Amino acid sequence: MSKDLLVLDQVRLDIPAGRDWRTLVENVSLTIAPGEAVGLVGESGSGKSMTARSVLRLAPPGARLSGRIEFDGTPVLDLGPRDLRALRTRRIAMIFQDPRAHINPVRSIGDFLTEAMVTHLSVPAREAHARAVRLLADVGIADGERRMRQHPHELSGGLLQRVMIASVLAVEPDLVLADEPTTALDVTTQSEVMAILDDLRRERGMAMLLITHDLELAAATCDRIAVMYAGRILEVQSAETLVQTPRHPYTTGLMVSRPSIDRVAHRLPVIAGRPVAAFEAGAGCAFQPRCTQAGPECLTGRPPLRELAGAHVACVRAEES
Repeated sequence: MSKDLLVLDQVRLDIPAGRDWRTLVENVSLTIAPGEAVGLVGESGSGKSMTARSVLRLAPPGARLSGRIEFDGTPVLDLGPRDLRALRTRRIAMIFQDPRAHINPVRSIGDFLTEAMVTHLSVPAREAHARAVRLLADVGIADGERRMRQHPHELSGGLLQRVMIASVLAVEPDLVLADEPTTALDVTTQSEVMAILDDLRRERGMAMLLITHDLELAAATCDRIAVMYAGRILEVQSAETLVQTPRHPYTTGLMVSRPSIDRVAHRLPVIAGRPVAAFEAGAGCAFQPRCTQAGPECLTGRPPLRELAGAHVACVRAEES
């Protein structure tokens, strides 16, 4: 039996586009161990969110999802509706980017927090209410009884995201899929929310897949980081090593383009060109048109993800980094 809680092996997601198909995720392989936090980093449109949604089979209508997705030894793609529902409500929980789009605006915060406990965990309503109030305190929301009676429009974005985290903790999942949970928040609130999520995850021994475009955030929160571009994973390393010694030119480009409080820069370095989706990539390395190290060998095929000095990198010139 695998020691990994989640295994993605050659996962591919295609969506219909008229008479053709467009690839959004291509040959993604990744593992997450119990209690481990893994960051999935990349520019917008790289396929990060679609990868996370594929774990729960939340693909767009008519999409084709293939490859191997295993959770705790169970093939997710083979699950029937009943078992899939149980997986989504008890074992894996997802935190979405915009809590206002995923919390029913006409129901109270109390209804939102207690519904899963009562419906799926068979917790008595009174006990579920008391547990929800405690969870609100755990995520830094005071006066829980009053908040339980309020509706989403009465809370700020930061408070709503904390409510979303509390709803995830209510079912005590084994894996949390956090899809850019701080995107809509100001910098100070981002820091507070991520600190709460990370502390509670460690206390409860939950694994986490953090989707983000912020390398700094991923490095501070995660054990390992996977870098994604054009629907493929280009590099996987421990967070500490990746920040110090990036192996792929794309990762290096992301690192040098970060602002720093230690130096004055009138203009930040940028990666030339624009990011492409998986279906837009040519036959060679998808990053080749933007890569400063590209050579003729980069035009002849997609480099596979291979092991190199403790890292996994998809670049034919990785040894030169």
